[in-house]
Amino acid sequence: MKHALFAVLGAIAVLTAAPIVIAVPAYAVDDIEGADAPDLTAVKAKIEAKDYKGALADLRDLAQDTQQADVYNLLGFTLRKTGDYQTSLTYYTKALELQPDHKAAHEYLGELYVETGDMAKANEQLASLQKLCPAGCEELSDLEQAIDTKVTK
Repeated sequence: MKHALFAVLGAIAVLTAAPIVIAVPAYAVDDIEGADAPDLTAVKAKIEAKDYKGALADLRDLAQDTQQADVYNLLGFTLRKTGDYQTSLTYYTKALELQPDHKAAHEYLGELYVETGDMAKANEQLASLQKLCPAGCEELSDLEQAIDTKVTK
């Protein structure tokens, strides 16, 4: 009976300690794909309508509240469309730091390099997309087209 009691107490100790052991190594990491991701529908509509100044204002507000790759990517896109290439580069870089496999950020960064004439760096982004999209994807096709258009001009 004494051994059975120790066995039960041992099992209880293991079961109550297990959650602590599991919880200790967990670190807080922002889940950029989580439910708390900002709704970018209105911003995308402004971008679609080429209202870049309106989109830029909304995106800057969002960027103050959250570090999210999609927000930074769209900030980069909007700034590029307004001609602010240097700040655009900063935001594309931030988007890729947060999410290195962000296909749209690779595409848009490549397009920035095409627009500024840095074809070597544009081709680096193309190579990244080829790795991310071995079967092809819209971002890869769009960047290939931008590079081809620049080369044939």
